Amino acid sequence: MNKECCDTESKEADKPALKNRTSKGHRHDRREDDHDHDHDHGSGDGSRPSWLRHWNLLVALFILVVLLVAEYAFDSHLPDPFSFLVNVFAFLLAGWNVLRLAWRKAVRGDIFNEFVLMSVATLGAFYIGEYSEGVAVMVFYSIGEWFQDSAVSRAKASIKALLDIRPDEVTVSRGGGTQVVKPADVSMGEHIVVKPGEKVALDGDLISEKSSFNTAALTGESKPDTKHKGEKILAGMINLNTVSEVEVTALFKDSKLSKILEMVQDATARKSQTQLFISKFARVYTPIVFFLALALVVVPYFFAADYIFNDWLYRGLVFLVISCPCALVVSIPLGYFGGIGLASRNGILFKGGNFLDVMTKVNTVVMDKTGTLTKGVFEVQQVIPAGISEAGLLRYAVALEKNSTHPVGKAIVGYASRLAEEAAASEVEEIAGHGLKGNVEGKRVLAGNVKLMQMYGIAYPAELNEVFDTLVIIAVNDAYAGYISIADELKEDAKRAVDAMHDMHLKTVMLSGDKQSVVDKVAAELGIDAAYGDLLPEDKVRKV
Repeated sequence: MNKECCDTESKEADKPALKNRTSKGHRHDRREDDHDHDHDHGSGDGSRPSWLRHWNLLVALFILVVLLVAEYAFDSHLPDPFSFLVNVFAFLLAGWNVLRLAWRKAVRGDIFNEFVLMSVATLGAFYIGEYSEGVAVMVFYSIGEWFQDSAVSRAKASIKALLDIRPDEVTVSRGGGTQVVKPADVSMGEHIVVKPGEKVALDGDLISEKSSFNTAALTGESKPDTKHKGEKILAGMINLNTVSEVEVTALFKDSKLSKILEMVQDATARKSQTQLFISKFARVYTPIVFFLALALVVVPYFFAADYIFNDWLYRGLVFLVISCPCALVVSIPLGYFGGIGLASRNGILFKGGNFLDVMTKVNTVVMDKTGTLTKGVFEVQQVIPAGISEAGLLRYAVALEKNSTHPVGKAIVGYASRLAEEAAASEVEEIAGHGLKGNVEGKRVLAGNVKLMQMYGIAYPAELNEVFDTLVIIAVNDAYAGYISIADELKEDAKRAVDAMHDMHLKTVMLSGDKQSVVDKVAAELGIDAAYGDLLPEDKVRKV
């Protein structure tokens, strides 16, 4: 790690952050290098409030206020020995960590950093008898550190809360039975059991015949993903419907999710161009400030007729304090770290400060529809049979859709739950982006969108292409049997969000797998600039 003036790398705000493992029960893997602050940065000590953990600063501040009030308000001066001892006590309370870090760095040749500069300035104040000023500088500097640490801790807590999606326990098949163990204790090749609603803890291959998973935590895609035997299952996915067995192919620390977490946890290590410039600037600026302050003390000796060392030393120390680049060098990385933390509190992850800079150059925002602009909660609007009864149409539809975890399928099953009679489906197959097919009571049944009908050459009324709602068209034995219309609701803040993006002169684009008529309707309501429907996932990638 490079040494930088004002040692921004020593700041929690500017070093690879959050090396603490987010999973409960894991050891803290916090680096113990020379650039760590020894202040209590973390918010891990939840048993004590922040002000109580920094009692030393509060005591030092109280002593300083009492001394200043006694000196200036009541014109009362303490005896010199007593005044010196009281000020030294307050100085050490506030600045012990600063003095210790300054010493550690100085003995290693790193003298151009904020700790050494603050130590020189405050000890110099004591040397010339300005005790209260030396204490004041150290107290206010340390209080500034406290506020900085609190901001960093809040940002870290926000990021950790957003990332803490790895399960703490996993059920593994061992010795003819099952055991609940820590994910880190599972070896490659072992079989884990994932119950419905549980998160997958480790990467592996699916052993069960078929299962559906919510992959939103990894892909952002709200539509459930149906996996078949032998396909890859990743940690962080949520099992939706059936008990599934997975053969582990990667250790806990090597899972794809762990790699993602490490990447985001190290977000502050990826510096923006501004941070890099400030670091380079400070490496030059700080030595210049130090030597100018020294020159301010020494040079007047050769030119001033009434040269008084203590007076010029005082001026040099004032110059040293006001010229110290701490505010500049610390505020820049802290600003980026605070930005990453604030975004995480709103559910947004940035991979580094450099990506915050990139956001200022964005001119187009591309978004999905279902679950992004709409609530993703569907309700059946109409059931329009053709040649069969409404109950018969629903009976065929439910037989297939109850095998699906898609929100549309759940809406149909929920709507038809009042039916007393149900049919069983076999050989059900999900066709991505199209719908479902299967056998119901010996008949081939299709349930899906117009693309599914076109794929199998099923004739359907042309006016269905103009219907705005989402449609599930049913075909029985290759004959059109009717349709069910489903409607989704816009999110309350969707229009406000799109308008805000337009106010920032951003172009908005919507990509959806829904049919074009539905997409056009939503785009018109929200004022989206461009909207494309009937897209499979790979089509969305091509559009981007």
